[in-house]
Amino acid sequence: MGVWEMAGLAFLAMGVFIVCGMPIAFGLIVTGLGGIWLVYGERTAFGILGQLAFNQTTSYELSVVPMFILMGALITRARMSEDMYRLCHAFLGHRKGGLAMATVVACGMFSAVSGSSIATAATMAKVAMPEMRRYRYADTLASASVAAGGCLGNLIPPSVIMVLYGIATGTDVGQLMIAGIVPGIIAILFYMGLISAIAHRNPAAAPAAARMAWPERRAALASNGPLLVLFVTVIGGIYLGVFTATEAAGVGAFGALLLTLWRRALDRATLTASLLETVTMTAALFFVLVGALLFSNFMNLIGLPKALSALIDQSGLPPLAIIYMIFVVYVILGTFMESLPMVLLTVPIFFPVVTALGYDPIWFGIIVVMVAELGLITPPVGLNLFIITTVVKDLPLGTVYRGIVPFIVLDIARISLMILLPGVITFLPALMAQ
Repeated sequence: MGVWEMAGLAFLAMGVFIVCGMPIAFGLIVTGLGGIWLVYGERTAFGILGQLAFNQTTSYELSVVPMFILMGALITRARMSEDMYRLCHAFLGHRKGGLAMATVVACGMFSAVSGSSIATAATMAKVAMPEMRRYRYADTLASASVAAGGCLGNLIPPSVIMVLYGIATGTDVGQLMIAGIVPGIIAILFYMGLISAIAHRNPAAAPAAARMAWPERRAALASNGPLLVLFVTVIGGIYLGVFTATEAAGVGAFGALLLTLWRRALDRATLTASLLETVTMTAALFFVLVGALLFSNFMNLIGLPKALSALIDQSGLPPLAIIYMIFVVYVILGTFMESLPMVLLTVPIFFPVVTALGYDPIWFGIIVVMVAELGLITPPVGLNLFIITTVVKDLPLGTVYRGIVPFIVLDIARISLMILLPGVITFLPALMAQ
C-alpha cells in the first residue's frame, strides 16, 4: 500500500471515530497508535506512545499553558470583563454601532489576559449581549460581534495555540506572541470598520447609546488600570527580554491572583474552581497534543510530508500559489474541525513544506492561528457560534449564522492580505531579536 492510500485510510478512520462520538484526543491516539502498530509493529507503536507522552507532558515550555489558563480563570471569576466592557462602552457607545464596536475592543482586551477564544466568546456574550439588546441592536449584528471578537482570544497574546505551535515546530514562543499583537490590532480595526458600515447602512440595527460624561469615562479607565499594567508587564517583559514566555506566564498568573485579591473576589470557592478549571483544561490540551503528535509521527513514518513536498515540486506552482492552496485547505477543514486539533494535526505536515519554500516559521504560525480562528465562526461547526447560543438561550442559531457571514468574508480578505504582506507580522519579532 502506498503513502497516499495509507494516509487516506488514516484520515478516514479518524473521521469515523469522531463522527461516532469518540473524543478527538482519543480518536487521534487510536488512529496514530493503530497505524504505527499495523505498519511497524507493537513494540514500535507503544515505544513511540510512551516517549511522546513523557517528553511532551514534562516539557518545561509547556508550563506556560497552565499558568496562562489560571491567569484567565482568575480574571474571569473576578468579573473584570465587566469593567473592560464598561470602559469600551464609555468611549465608543455613543457612536452608531458603538456598542458592537465596544464589544469587539473589549473582546480584544479580555483576550490579552485569557488566552482563549472560547472563554472570550462565552464571557463577553454574558456581558455584552444584554446591553446591546437593551438598546435594541439587531441580534444578527450583536451576536456576530461577540463571535468575531471572541476569535481574538488565540491571536492576541497570551495564546495557548501559539504555545503548542511553538513546541510542535521548535519556534520561539515569545516571538510568536509578540508577532500576534499587530495582526490582532488590525483585526479589531477591520471588525470596527465593518460594524460601522453595517450601522450606517441600517441605523436601526445598531443605534447609538447615550454619551457618557468624562467623569464616568475616567472612572472606567481607572478601574481597568491595574489590568492594563498586568498586560503591559507580561507582554512588555517578553518583548524587552526581561523574562521568557514561561516566566511571563508565572508573572501573569501571580498578577491575576493579586488583582483578584485586590478586588476582594478571592475566596476558597473561587480559588478551588480556578484551579480545577486549570487542571481540567490543561489535561485535555495535553491529551490532544499527545494524540496529534502521535498521529503526525505516523504520517512522518509513512513519508507523507516528503510525498507532499515532492508533489509540490513536480507541480511547478509558485510558492505564493501553494500558500494560498494551504489556506484554502485550512478554510475547508475549519468548517468541520475544532481549531486546536486542526492546528496540531496539520502543522507537522505543512510546516516542512512552507519552510522549504523559504517562508518564516513565525509568519506561518500567525497565519495558521488566524485561519484556525476563522474556523471558530464558520458554519456548520463554528464553536463560538454554539457558545453564544448556549449562553443566550433564546437566540436562534440561524440568526447567528446570518449575522456572521459578513465577518467571515472580511476575515478571508484580511488573512489574504496578511499572506501578501508578511512584513506586517514579522517586523515586531525582528525588532525584538535585535
